[in-house]
Amino acid sequence: MSFDLEKTVQRLADIEDIKQLKARYASACDDNYNPDKLAALFSESAIWDGGILGYADGRTAIHEFFAVSHTMVPFAVHQITTPIIEIDGDTATGEWYLWQPMVFQGAALWLSAKYYDQYVRENGKWLYKHLKLDIRMLTPFEEGPAKTRIIDVGL
Repeated sequence: MSFDLEKTVQRLADIEDIKQLKARYASACDDNYNPDKLAALFSESAIWDGGILGYADGRTAIHEFFAVSHTMVPFAVHQITTPIIEIDGDTATGEWYLWQPMVFQGAALWLSAKYYDQYVRENGKWLYKHLKLDIRMLTPFEEGPAKTRIIDVGL
């Protein structure tokens, strides 16, 4: 069994770069869903799939989607944890958990979800190829998931 230090260091550097990508994503979301910062994190043909929260196909559509998101979600704190990242050359996948207090159309909510991401390295930089949000809980703050696990957001 041989140990390839160069490959190991590259894998760890790629994982760290992807963690930074996710951190920049969370920061831009919590910055009033800054569309310029968010769109820059996605490849030209990327998909953002938020399930019941919305869908955008392509960097331009992602920018347009987030340009109005702050009107529906004026407050959110993305707490993203426990990444599982697999690297395969210039592509990668990631799974993350999300816990998010938020205000949606005037209602205080709790959101719990899992991200299923696909990444691509373009010009030496990791970008989102496909971000999918699998919502596990979206519940009124006052009720909690024991009473109402998923609400209809009316989109």
